[in-house]
Amino acid sequence: SRDRATWADARAVHEGLRREAEARTRRLDAIGAERSNWLQRAENASTQIASLGERRAEAEAERETLADAPDEIDARRRALLSQLTEAETLRKAAADRLQEAENKQAELDKAATAAIQSLADSRETRVRAEERLTAADERRLEVEARIQETLNTPPHLVIRHTGLEADSPMPEMAEIERQLDRLKVERERLGAVNLRAEEEQKELSDRLETIVSEREDIIEAIRKLRQAIQSLNREGRERLLAAFEVVNGHFQRLFSHLFGGGTAELQLIESDDPLEAGLEILARPPGKKPQTMTLLSGGEQALTAMSLIFAVFLTNPAPICVLDEVDAPLDDHNVERFCNLMDEMAATTETRFVIITHNPITMARMNRLFGVTMAEQGVSQLVSVDLQAAEAMREAS
Repeated sequence: SRDRATWADARAVHEGLRREAEARTRRLDAIGAERSNWLQRAENASTQIASLGERRAEAEAERETLADAPDEIDARRRALLSQLTEAETLRKAAADRLQEAENKQAELDKAATAAIQSLADSRETRVRAEERLTAADERRLEVEARIQETLNTPPHLVIRHTGLEADSPMPEMAEIERQLDRLKVERERLGAVNLRAEEEQKELSDRLETIVSEREDIIEAIRKLRQAIQSLNREGRERLLAAFEVVNGHFQRLFSHLFGGGTAELQLIESDDPLEAGLEILARPPGKKPQTMTLLSGGEQALTAMSLIFAVFLTNPAPICVLDEVDAPLDDHNVERFCNLMDEMAATTETRFVIITHNPITMARMNRLFGVTMAEQGVSQLVSVDLQAAEAMREAS
């Protein structure tokens, strides 16, 4: 029995050693696998470092290329703003001058009206004075005629019939007073005579001529200002029509491209004057009748609006164009058309397009992706992926 106990102990020790050896063997295998894994990760890290180095060089080159672009854009923007400010200043100055001229003309018209009224009053006063003078002359002639008829003596010799001499006593005062009262009454009947009527008329006539001359000068200035405004409006109409034709051509081409056919056009409505006319869009998608924007479906309206926006953009392309979720109302088929249009515009223009989207189809068609991820709670991280480089790495692997 003691041998069996010894044997059992030896066997237990042997089993323990065997299990320990197997554990060590498994540990060595795991260490070897982990070592291979770390070697593979080191190799991948080297490849990634090389790729990142190339991308960094490309980014540096691109940054140097675009370093002066904001300054140029800002300079152009300031120049345009300066031109717009000058044009607005000229327009306001012309409007102020026109308003000032119209106000001055109104004042001169009022002055001319007052002068004409004053002249009419003066003429009326002169006529009344002439009438009174005529009446007085008639009265004098009548008195002279009565004297001549009664005394048969010229009026200037009637004193001889009084029997008075230079040193003769005066007749009765009562009689003289009666005669004086009668003569005063007759004099009062004649009324006052304005001896300066002709001078006043001449002064008013000269003043009226001056006012009329100033009024003609104001009218001529207003005519020149209106001609200048008409010239500006004419030039504005010509430029607007030229730009309208260019935008309409781009719009028709882009509409057919996005819809795979169909026609569309822009029309000026409600006025023959382009500066006051409204804008209407007539669209005919493939297989449909021509109709206005309000009768189109939501996706068709989005594609039509996109065609118009890019038509205006192509008239004067900018170096950078930012599109914020313009593909949101589009279905997958129309998203493909939108992406095809983006490829064409990127190839035919020098514009860099930055598209903000949640659509996976649009993401898959882009050259480079930038995304925001939250690896930790409350900590955002920007992630960039170059899809062309990723495809090249996948093909190489």
